[in-house]
Amino acid sequence: MEIQRQVSGFTAVCVLISTVIGSGIFTTTGFMARDLGDPGLILCLWIVGALLALAGALSYSELGAALPQAGGEYVYIRHAYGPFAGFLSGWASFTSGFGAALAAIAISFASYFLQAFPLGDNTSDMATILALLLVWTLTGVHLRGVGPGGMLQRLLTILKVGAVALLSMGALIFGNGDWENLTIVNPHVAPSFGALLVSLIFVTYTYSGWNAAGYIAGEIVRPERNIPRATIWGTLLVGFLYVVLNVVYFYALSVEALAQPPVLPVAEKATVALFGSVAARLVSLLLCLSTAGAVSAMIWAGPRIYYAMARDGVFPAFLSTTGNETGTPRKSIIAQSVWVTLLITTGTFEQLVIYSGFVLTFFSALAVAAVIILRLQSPTLPRPYRVPFYPVVPLFYVAVSILILTYTLIERPIESLLAVATVLAGAPLYLLWQRTHPFQSA
Repeated sequence: MEIQRQVSGFTAVCVLISTVIGSGIFTTTGFMARDLGDPGLILCLWIVGALLALAGALSYSELGAALPQAGGEYVYIRHAYGPFAGFLSGWASFTSGFGAALAAIAISFASYFLQAFPLGDNTSDMATILALLLVWTLTGVHLRGVGPGGMLQRLLTILKVGAVALLSMGALIFGNGDWENLTIVNPHVAPSFGALLVSLIFVTYTYSGWNAAGYIAGEIVRPERNIPRATIWGTLLVGFLYVVLNVVYFYALSVEALAQPPVLPVAEKATVALFGSVAARLVSLLLCLSTAGAVSAMIWAGPRIYYAMARDGVFPAFLSTTGNETGTPRKSIIAQSVWVTLLITTGTFEQLVIYSGFVLTFFSALAVAAVIILRLQSPTLPRPYRVPFYPVVPLFYVAVSILILTYTLIERPIESLLAVATVLAGAPLYLLWQRTHPFQSA
């Protein structure tokens, strides 16, 4: 049984929102407050990040509507650059893009849960147990099929967005804040171009996941309509929530106060300032809900890449099988969760997380550039949706991505080179596999 089209546009939006909104928006602004010291500049960077994500979303909408197959950028890169490049993008997704990110987010969930509900002194072992329990509980739900998985994803997303909206409205209406904080800069901080770019890197990583609808494109009904709608409107909603949350942070505390160590728990610091110390647990619960939704969405989306690769003959064939009743790639789901389990229990995921952003930025830029490549290579390809202001929109995304990659390579050469090594490590596997399993897709 093959994957069936039974996912609505609303469910696709929920997958996208949950993939994007993890824990980054609740932690990143503290680093930006420390390095930039200007609320207006920080808010501008969040808006720039939203525009960049929107440029990517518009580009992926054209690709997803034209190539409505499971696999996301693996499919787009394969069509534009060939099976080898497609394989490397899928390999990178398995090892770091989804694997490492899932492990890190699951550990984050455990950390937030233990903050709200301390369960003993041995927090390290308990955190590992909780992370594995989350991963495999959600894996079990998604193994049952798109019906139960979609219902869970919709519930988690609605609760997550509702909690963020209530927190924001409550803060602005009833919170003990000061609007003057948005106009006061830290005179002791002079933001450099390097600091601006690093902050933009933080922001773009926090927006990662705006392309999630493409991974489940093979299951979305009326993909020519629903993929662009889900991608564009989901990205716009996330951008709106991110800007509002940052307004709440600065309404609660001055930029200097947000920059005081520890800088990481910025949402908790702001909420405590607005509502008192009793609110700290509420933030921990919100973070648990947010990270659980992200883990669920990634458990759903990631295996669709490996399923597509297996069908093309560049991954083991058993990963392309689906449940007879569920129509979901059960073995791909299990394979991903096994890999995530290994990363969680060994701790090696920490190295992968450091440089996974480099890999994600590179392949997303390559996929967005595929809009231009495919316009030239396949002008007759049906395109139910076309990116507006072509080619300005995709070129804007690619140009900013190149800037980020270049700066990361210069400033973080070890992590960047490790990222490149991780991707290239898939090359001999591809060549070995192709000796007996030639590429099968048309």
